Amino acid sequence: MESRGGDAEAAGGPRVLVVGGGIAGLAAAQRLCGHPAFPHLRVLEATARAGGRIRSERSFGGVAEVGAHWIHGPSRGNPVFQLAAKYGLLGEKELSEENQQVETGGHLGLPSACYASSGASVSLQLVAEMASLFYGLIDQTREFLHSAETPVPSVGEYLKREIRRHVAGWTGDEEAKKLKLAVLNTFFNVECCISGTHSMDLVALAPFGEYSVLPGLDCTFPGGYQGLTNRMVASLPEDVMVFNKPVKTIHWKGSFQEAALPGETFPVLVECEDGSHFPAHHVIVTVPLGFLKERLDTFFDPPLPTEKAEAIRKIGFGTNNKIFLEFEEPFWEPDCQIIQVVWEDSSPLEDAAPSLQDAWFKKLIGFLVLPAFESAHVLCGFIAGLESEFMETLSDEEVLQSLTQVLRRVTGNPRLPAPRSLLRSRWHSAPYTRGSYSYVAVGSTGDDLDLLAQPLPADGAHGQLQILFAGEATHRTFYSTTHGALLSGWREADRLLGLWGLQVRQPRPRL
Repeated sequence: MESRGGDAEAAGGPRVLVVGGGIAGLAAAQRLCGHPAFPHLRVLEATARAGGRIRSERSFGGVAEVGAHWIHGPSRGNPVFQLAAKYGLLGEKELSEENQQVETGGHLGLPSACYASSGASVSLQLVAEMASLFYGLIDQTREFLHSAETPVPSVGEYLKREIRRHVAGWTGDEEAKKLKLAVLNTFFNVECCISGTHSMDLVALAPFGEYSVLPGLDCTFPGGYQGLTNRMVASLPEDVMVFNKPVKTIHWKGSFQEAALPGETFPVLVECEDGSHFPAHHVIVTVPLGFLKERLDTFFDPPLPTEKAEAIRKIGFGTNNKIFLEFEEPFWEPDCQIIQVVWEDSSPLEDAAPSLQDAWFKKLIGFLVLPAFESAHVLCGFIAGLESEFMETLSDEEVLQSLTQVLRRVTGNPRLPAPRSLLRSRWHSAPYTRGSYSYVAVGSTGDDLDLLAQPLPADGAHGQLQILFAGEATHRTFYSTTHGALLSGWREADRLLGLWGLQVRQPRPRL
């Protein structure tokens, strides 16, 4: 047991630092703080708030989810659902047995209304037919998981290949075929939002089926997702969270000292942007993959082993943003839940180079009608990829103006009143996030996510578990989700507890 460093025991337990106060970091901190063996724990958070990509803002007289929106698969096997239930953050409908047993296959519900760029409505039966075709093909892609080789490298190429086969058998006039392809194009854009990618051509086919879909009808938090992370923060001892403390470099494989503790040495020293230093025995890194990609060359000293650095480069990390529009009066029907927008000149089979300046909004998939606002009527639009990143560079006024024109065009009402306000996310521009979430990109596999999750040093000879890794991008089957992030934080806390020969607490009994 020598490699643990006898110093830590002498000083009353190891010093642990968690970098990042998102749900992964909070999960690790909560697990370790519940243990008397870890009295020296700090969470260093770069910004002024905890929660990371879970971010609920009071707006429009209610709560707008700027980050994570749903619990994906709210059922007994989902730890986020369990924790939310334990904290009393869900309503009766969300908790109902019926809700937990719905199998969505991970697919979004069908739209209540579908508008085309000509101002005509698209028949919902046609939309349902194309949805059935598209999602049937998506389900087929998952079957390549265990095959020796795939017919094409990406999900996008596979979908296009199969759609070409279907198109060959379509009857009817050219206009009808064009409309079907335009509807399918919107489903490709929906899938880009789900995968957090610019194009499905970037998403690897072979490992695509490794992502696990839990049962349950995706649900939201009536009082905001951030209520969950706020409760996690509130459960921690008072001085654990350190805000506005961005980390510059993690120095490891060292022998660092602290004036306050003469004679004690630490293998890791965390250097912050403001010049402050925190020595530690163990550091759990939970920063977003987008941030790691950007800071790869300077964030670790010595640099990460080649294999780990390669995994960080190869795993995909893209952008999905939301644009909330508030209206005086709804222009949609009272029971409308999802509005889809279809651009009639678009087709997934034609590679249209995005002309960002004039047509970024064509990547917008449509809008969710948000239920919970008392006096306001709010739509939430979703947009992914390079067009989404371009949208972040525009002013609120420009975005509002463009979307007003889009809505006037697709509804066929040139006098449709402009929205009275706009709120949007800008995850690509967020300096400590640099995007939305991870996907397994062409050229990478699930092994890369496992590689990212491996602690350092790899050999364990230089003192074990100096740097540990958590976050959604380190979970092989639940990447891109809050439950993947939560589980990864618990995983790394348990790894430390195991190192110190402590009884790892089993997850709490099911509620």
